[in-house]
Amino acid sequence: MASMTTEVDIRPAAADAERAGYTGLWTSEVKHDPFIAVALAACATERIDVGTAIALAFARSPMTLAVQANDLQLLSQGRLLLGLGSQIKAHITRRFAMPWSHPAPRMREYILAMRAIWDCWHNGTKLSFQGEFYSHTLMTPFFNPGPSPFGAPRVMLAGVGETMTAVAGEVADGFLCHGFTTERYLREATLPTLTRARPGGDLAGFEVSGSPFLVTGRTDEEMSEARRGVREQIAFYGSTPAYRPVLELHGWGALSDELHGLSRLGKWKEMGEAIDDQVLDAFAVTAEPDRAAAELLRRYGDIMTRMTLYTPYAIDPAVTGQIVADLQGA
Repeated sequence: MASMTTEVDIRPAAADAERAGYTGLWTSEVKHDPFIAVALAACATERIDVGTAIALAFARSPMTLAVQANDLQLLSQGRLLLGLGSQIKAHITRRFAMPWSHPAPRMREYILAMRAIWDCWHNGTKLSFQGEFYSHTLMTPFFNPGPSPFGAPRVMLAGVGETMTAVAGEVADGFLCHGFTTERYLREATLPTLTRARPGGDLAGFEVSGSPFLVTGRTDEEMSEARRGVREQIAFYGSTPAYRPVLELHGWGALSDELHGLSRLGKWKEMGEAIDDQVLDAFAVTAEPDRAAAELLRRYGDIMTRMTLYTPYAIDPAVTGQIVADLQGA
């Protein structure tokens, strides 16, 4: 189990997560820099993995990110999980003022460029990476941090569509499943794509980290509020055209069009109401707290090597704590 936090100073949350038995802690790039949070978490813990889920690759150069990740790998003593994502064109070009091109081929080259940089530092290989999107050919001793006793960080790549998923299987150490996915999509689309892309078609040692939606509560009122929060989050993601393949697999392509249209009109409440029980049940596990762990494992236990509960609503930490304990004891 992994915990997710969005706080700036996450040292108390990180220490609490380690004491509670979590195996990892994720930070996200939304309103704060994820790498500052990872550094703080690394200093406040000793055992759990610390990672980004996700950091935006295309907002940085491969060299910039290679330096940051190498430092965090040293600071955490080998516990870094470098989780990357592409974001969409509007954010990369208009929010970060960075170039945009074909995201999957660019991401493949981006990760290979970082690996070439780390290979230069750790193994003394001459830096000579030249690709279509990135070129790194200069590394003088003054800027070379030298070898690390912990090696290069593990790279996790987030994706939904087939092309980015294939890139993860080919060049990453693990895959970050988007919250907007279903058991059927994982089994029929994601896992086969990862397997085909892996060397030798073998997923052994390859990490699949997921964040399934969970609808839970101790009272009817809490369950109702949880359903509302999850419906709205599903609708928000479903309005993004890039995530349409998940809906199409279930025969819900028209819902994608409806949600996208409502989002352009700013009708957020109506979007949530468009998610009926059938769609909700496909995307979310719905169970009382004492049954949640068993149901999560039934759906995803043979798919995910690491799991973070996705609960976009107010929930008592004692409830999630008990579910985590049940999962660890299963």
